[in-house]
Amino acid sequence: MTSAEFSQISHTIPTQAGIYKYFDAGGELLYIGKAKSLRKRVSSYFVKNHDNYKTRKLVDNIHHIEFTIVDNEKDAFLLENALIKQFRPKYNIDLKDDKTYPFIVIKHESFPRVFLTRRVIKDGSEYLGPFTSVGRVRELLEVIRYNIPLRTCNLNLSEQNIKKGKFKVCLEYHLGNCKGPCEGLQSAEDYREGLQSVKEILRGNLSPVLNVFKSKMQAHAMNMEFEKAEIERKKIASLQDYQARSTIVSSRVGNVDVFTILSEGNFAYVNYLRVLNGTIADTKTVTLEKKLEETDEEVMEYAIGYLREAFQSLAREIVLPFHVDFPEENVEVIVPKGGDKKKLLDLSTKNVDYFREELRKKKILHLEGKSDMEVKKVLYQLQADLELQELPVHIECFDNSNFQGSYPVSACVVFKDGVASKKDYRHFNIKTVEGINDFASMTEVVYRRYKRLLDEEQPLPQLVIIDGGKGQLGAAMESIRKLDLIGSMTVVGLAKNEEEIFFPGDKDSIKLPYDSESLKLIRRVRDEVHRFGITFHRQKRSKGTFKNELESIKGIGENTATQLLQSHRSVNKVKALSKDELTKEVGLKKATLIWEHFHGKEGANGKEKQEGSV
Repeated sequence: MTSAEFSQISHTIPTQAGIYKYFDAGGELLYIGKAKSLRKRVSSYFVKNHDNYKTRKLVDNIHHIEFTIVDNEKDAFLLENALIKQFRPKYNIDLKDDKTYPFIVIKHESFPRVFLTRRVIKDGSEYLGPFTSVGRVRELLEVIRYNIPLRTCNLNLSEQNIKKGKFKVCLEYHLGNCKGPCEGLQSAEDYREGLQSVKEILRGNLSPVLNVFKSKMQAHAMNMEFEKAEIERKKIASLQDYQARSTIVSSRVGNVDVFTILSEGNFAYVNYLRVLNGTIADTKTVTLEKKLEETDEEVMEYAIGYLREAFQSLAREIVLPFHVDFPEENVEVIVPKGGDKKKLLDLSTKNVDYFREELRKKKILHLEGKSDMEVKKVLYQLQADLELQELPVHIECFDNSNFQGSYPVSACVVFKDGVASKKDYRHFNIKTVEGINDFASMTEVVYRRYKRLLDEEQPLPQLVIIDGGKGQLGAAMESIRKLDLIGSMTVVGLAKNEEEIFFPGDKDSIKLPYDSESLKLIRRVRDEVHRFGITFHRQKRSKGTFKNELESIKGIGENTATQLLQSHRSVNKVKALSKDELTKEVGLKKATLIWEHFHGKEGANGKEKQEGSV
């Protein structure tokens, strides 16, 4: 559908909240989205020039659009999640999680049994969970069976059958694991009290159960029933031991859901901590594939909806590293700066980092573990696809990294014979470039890298990949020319969005087949330089070795710099503020210092004159 074709139908699109569905000419569902205003959101696809290749391709393939109007944004959010889960359109975020989680079921029957199941049947039974670990479920059941006698048989314990005396107690009764409801030795009311204790344990609320056991122990002791009192004491010790082995945060925290996210290329990893009564009851990390370069906020919003539904969360607080517009009523989104909730957020971050690292280790990394013949086959294919003069047995890749427009660093990874050679990896702190200038930074690090290899008479790579488009490639080639290395190795640029490969001086790029072994190897190298650069960046930030550019301004302290970055997210956005806007935030004196640092005294004076003449 072209912009002109869309303009003919745009007035027919409703302005209310709802979901929209894009179909191609063959009727295939391409994408499902939600919106506060359907007309405004859908129009944005057709009136903007999209940088992202996949978004442009989606728009080109749209043949017709369908809408569903709902009452509010919350309903749109829920409907969108349900439909994406049902139809999994090719351009929507794809959640790589198809596991069936275990539940603990309290069966709908006389004297209900309690056991593990993966099947949820609508028969009136109560299902508690789900849980991410079968081991944890079995541990919980062991705690329950040790402390609360419940039946495990599948007899039909109807009132009529019990009165007729159809059943006899079994070994479980004689072992003390069951109170014998089959012979009428336990009342339904007493059995229900035990089930209530089971529910409290499964909800992480052990205090009521412990209080019951303590009362019984004291009553038995008062009556000189010391053997019975000892049984209750052992139950208390068992529950306290289980509680000690659980990760207790703070009773003040209550019930909260905690989420963090780690993005790498087209994938994002979201960790979820479910906290019940101040104790971490469950943790789960999921992998999501981004299809249209969705932001972290968009991915997080989708993941929250999926995980809260999957784990049937009723928590009224969601703890996140950044704010998202979560539409569910009576749910508060919290971005903590300190305290117990910030500790939970940090713990979730550790979990998502660990998950990604383990995934990377467990995954058979493209050519690692393959035979020499298989490796050579891929390298020969890459040589043919890129028309290289030599077989690329030595490949290097560069990437720049910065945080919110500050703290620039660069990374270089090395692959030899198709496999990562980690001992040859290198980090670079930018030395000669002031502020954020990706092109100048690339020029610097490429020069430093190959000047050193030349000085040390080390072998040069056959292929150098610059993570970026024509601009980054041109910046790298400045250093290659300066070092007189033209023709000594092939240097190419890899566009971030579309995985296009650029050669120096060529107007057009080349695109390798998406599933080709050559492109898989290039992706592997690119993903590794991203990982390596981001890890270095985090280490530097955590050690406090970065100095914020704003802090380098004489008269501007850490608090002022932090305040501005929290409000505007990057140094570049602070730089774009007018002097009046800065004055409103930090006062005239500090605003003048910041303005003059970025624009010079003449710029400041000129701006003042211009403002004074209005």
